[in-house]
Amino acid sequence: MYPHERSLVEEMKDKPFALIGVNSDKEIARAKKAVADNNLNWRSFHAGPEGTRGPIPKAWAVQGWPTIVVLDADGRIQYRGHDGDAATKVAEDLVGKLTAGK
Repeated sequence: MYPHERSLVEEMKDKPFALIGVNSDKEIARAKKAVADNNLNWRSFHAGPEGTRGPIPKAWAVQGWPTIVVLDADGRIQYRGHDGDAATKVAEDLVGKLTAGK
């Protein structure tokens, strides 16, 4: 999944798009190592010492990892699920609508 996410961030770098990750490792040092080891080129937050039961997963009702949530420009959820290809399509369509005619 990381190679796809890295290329998506590069592809969308000059567009109204942001990818944000949440790492569920319980230890912050391990989360930071995962970011470095996997060359993540997007912001990644630590879910906290409770890991998958931390405040971010609770607030977003995450039931499985990875869960992908695509928000539109108004902060409304347009996709929620586990299919990276489907999420990418929704994100590309939303960005296309924002950048059409520019």
